[in-house]
Amino acid sequence: MLIDTLFYGYVLIFYIYITLLAWSILFPDKRVWPPPRRRSWQYVVFWGLFYVAVALGLAMIALDWNKWIIPFEIRIWVGAPLVALGGLFVTWAIFTLGLKNTEGLQEGFVEHGPYRFTRNPQYLGDMVMFFGLILFANSLYAAVIFPLAIIVFAIMPFPEEMWLEKQYGEIYMRYKIKTPRFL
Repeated sequence: MLIDTLFYGYVLIFYIYITLLAWSILFPDKRVWPPPRRRSWQYVVFWGLFYVAVALGLAMIALDWNKWIIPFEIRIWVGAPLVALGGLFVTWAIFTLGLKNTEGLQEGFVEHGPYRFTRNPQYLGDMVMFFGLILFANSLYAAVIFPLAIIVFAIMPFPEEMWLEKQYGEIYMRYKIKTPRFL
């Protein structure tokens, strides 16, 4: 069945992500995330997997839309607002940080906008959005695959923090002390 193939592809991608993030934590000088530069193999692999995972996730949601057990009221009054809130927070964070920094490429240190409240507003917004999608899509597949994405977004700050400490030194260390990782 097509949806099963999409599911296994998605799961494989997120196991690869978790492995690459673990590698980046254990071997920061040979990290994959954040990538050392645009068009490096690390950049191409990390972002290529991201776009494939988004496509697979959207396809699964479309094929399994509203086929599970979540009541309509929960979907609309809890799931939809969480999707919107998470999406808005991610968008605000991307515009504040800039595209290069969002891609994991150094373009200057940012601690204003949503970065005043959390060191990782994009990841926090993504996690909220994925949790909302689990409810809103009312799909067993979404309930299984999107927690994998949430786990990846929860792990991504760890290799980044080591890199940010190296790149920005004392300014990042002060920021890290006063601003929580998530909330």
